[in-house]
This record gives sequence, C-alpha cells and structure tokens, in this order.
Amino acid sequence: MLKEYTSVAEIAGPIMVVEGVSGAKYDELVEIELAGGEIRRGRVLEVDRDRAVVQLFESAQGLDLRQSRVRFLGKVMELGVSEDLLGRVFDGAGRPIDGGPPIIPEKKLPISGEPLNPYSRDYPNEFIQTGISVIDGLNTLVRGQKLPIFSGAGLPHNQIAAQIARQAKVLGEAEEFSVVFGAMGITFEEANFFITDLRKTGALERAVMFINLADDPVIERITTPRLVLTCAEYLAFERDMHVLVILTDMTNYAEALREVSAARKEVPGRRGYPGYMYTDLSTIYERAGRIKGKKGSITQMPILTMPQDDKTHPIPDLTGYITEGQLFLSRELHRKGIYPPFDVLPCLSRLKDKGIGPGKTREDHAGVLNQLYAAYARGVDVREMAAILGEAALSKIDRIYMKFADEFERRFIQQGEYEDRTIIQTLTIGWELLSMLPRGELKRVRDEFIEKYLPKKAEEPVAA
Repeated sequence: MLKEYTSVAEIAGPIMVVEGVSGAKYDELVEIELAGGEIRRGRVLEVDRDRAVVQLFESAQGLDLRQSRVRFLGKVMELGVSEDLLGRVFDGAGRPIDGGPPIIPEKKLPISGEPLNPYSRDYPNEFIQTGISVIDGLNTLVRGQKLPIFSGAGLPHNQIAAQIARQAKVLGEAEEFSVVFGAMGITFEEANFFITDLRKTGALERAVMFINLADDPVIERITTPRLVLTCAEYLAFERDMHVLVILTDMTNYAEALREVSAARKEVPGRRGYPGYMYTDLSTIYERAGRIKGKKGSITQMPILTMPQDDKTHPIPDLTGYITEGQLFLSRELHRKGIYPPFDVLPCLSRLKDKGIGPGKTREDHAGVLNQLYAAYARGVDVREMAAILGEAALSKIDRIYMKFADEFERRFIQQGEYEDRTIIQTLTIGWELLSMLPRGELKRVRDEFIEKYLPKKAEEPVAA
C-alpha cells in the first residue's frame, strides 16, 4: 500500500515541496491527486531529511496546498519499448499522438539510461550518408559520433533536420537503419511540418518521433531527449539497428533547465543557466556511441539555435566541448538564397578521417576534401581582399580562386531540399570544381588520383 501525504508545503512554478516524507528516493515517480480526482505526475528532484522537492510534469494550475494528495510510487520514469515504436509519433511524455493504439511493450526501460563502461565503447569509424554534400564530402558523419548543427533564428535548420531524417542511410544492403527524432519546444506548425514531411516521403516507416510543443509543460522538454535516447538504445543495442538521433532545439531544452533551476532557487551560473548545465548536457550527448560486441550504433545530430548568433553563448559553448565537432549555418549564405547555408570554414567533424577512404567512401576522398577546403578558404580571402582593393588589384590566379569560391557555393554547397546526393556524386562535383584550378595548384591530392578522376577535357585549356 502506497503512503499518501497531504503535507504540501510550497508550490513555485513547476516545483512542489512535500514535508514529513519518509523513504523517498531521487528520481522516484510521484502522483499528485487533486481535490477533484484529477491525477498529475512528477518526479523527485531532491530529498533533504523529511522534505522532498518534486518536479511536476504538468502545470501546477489548480493544485491546492491543503487538499492535494501526494503518492510516491517507488519507481523511476520508464518507457515501454518494442519494435512497434517504429513509424509512430509520441508526445514529450511518451504518449501516442498519432491516433494509433497504445504500444504493447516487450519491456520497460528507465529513461535515465544505464551507465556505459568506457572500456566497452567501440571507436566510431564507419560512414553515414546524409545525402548533403557539405556533410558527406567535407564534414563526414561517422556511426557513433555526436555532431551538432549550430544555427540561428530564421535559418532553415528545421528543413535541414527533416532532409537528414529522410535521406540518412548506412551503405550496405544488410544494415538496418532507423531515425529517432526528438523536438522540444517547437510550434504546432513546425511539428506538423516534420510529421507531414516524413509521412509523405515514407521516411516515417523507419522513424520514431517524440514531439514536445511550445505550449506543452516545460518539464516535458527535460524528459523528451531522454525518452528519445532510451528508444534509440533499445533499437541499437537490443535490435542491432544503426540509429540516427536528431534533437531540435537544444536551446529550448536548456531554457527549460534554467526555468526549473530558478524555481528551485539555485545559485545561477553564466547568464542565469545552472552551474551543472555542462554535466546535464553530457548525460544526453554521451549516450551516443558504439559498444564492443554489439552490431548497432547511436549517432547524434543535436540542433541548437545560438541566441544573437553568439557561438560563445553557454549553450553552444558547452555543447562544443562535449561533442566531436560542429556544423555552422551562415546567415550570409542564407541571404544569398543558398540552401543548405552551411558556413564551411568553421565547420569541423573531428572523426571524419575515420569514416572515409577505401571500403567506406572512396580512395580519393581525403585528398578531395582537403583540396576543396583549402581552395575555398583562399577564394574567400581573395573575395574579401577584392572588396577592399578592387578586382583590378587581383592577380590572374587570385581571380581563378575567387571564381572557384563562387562556383563552390553555387554547385557544391547549394542543393535542393529534396536532392539526395550519393557520396560518389558529391566527389564527382568536387573533381569538376577542382578542374577549374591549374594542375600545379592541386597539392593536396595524389597524382594517381588526379590522373584517374580529374575531368580530362577541363585540363587542356588550363594547360594552354
């Protein structure tokens, strides 16, 4: 028989304090029964002697200090899992919102996950194809990696997230692949866009979606990524699937964390965010990876909008410390009408060298990657110099590099929202662009690859 308490001492936003409690444990689930019989849920955030601080999952509106009854359930929050999760849409509390039947679970897993022994981790070293040239060609995504996208207000990160969710695949017929998509604090229109897009293109059949809307309880924003990762861990490590996890928008998650911290009257850290935000974010990001002896993998692509486009803001700053690289979106390229507007120069995938080469992408990939990056960087520098000194001050080779930068943006970076390029198509475009440069400038590509892949007809005018 569960003990009931009517000793609610305080309610502040999503936080409730219950006194005279015995035996309560951290993260334990709590039921709150209102005077009218309505049941709301929460979890224990802190226990201090006989006082328990409870975080409410739903609104505190209507809660009465004297008449509310509180029951501690003796278990943590769990997600019921089975392969029937694929193709379904849930809210931020794990309830179906697609009109389908409830999931009959094979088992229930705690959403906080199980600690992973670092010794058991396997090194990420296999290629995931997103169909987007900037990612596949220059900042390759590797199975088991965590590679965030840093965006800004008004930039098309939602369209990019949907495109990656539609197109991402692992190369090889025998490999099972799925996408687990988590959205936090988004509008109804955005949620409808994601669901409709994935359903229309058939990608929803191999995907699971968890949607927390902007008007849903703020606490659900904290549970949503943990539900997403619990689902991903089941599919990856018990069903041997390669799982891509997309989380958007991590800024909304951090704002929810700050709101709960303020309600608990904790001492704030940078810009009002809790001092433990780094630790909290790491409990999400570090659930990506591979395990020795397991076929499956979890790869993460969190998306966050940088307030005022400030990459030194605590959210992108801490995210960059934990993850293995970052992809930046450019407001300048967006104004030019280029989609997807990836700002190539500050982008970095720290594990890209492990996921490319013979048997993974192609033998020439590393050289093409380095040569394209170097040529584009020089072209951007020349473009800035021309804006100050005028084009008349440029040498012939400078003009070639400036033209290369323009063509690189137009042909390599820019592609259609529904254009799914293979890695071979991406490398082919790269070689076509490199053919604009004099042969002597191709210093980062091996001679045998130049002979094999450089378009021959484009060499002759340059040689002349």
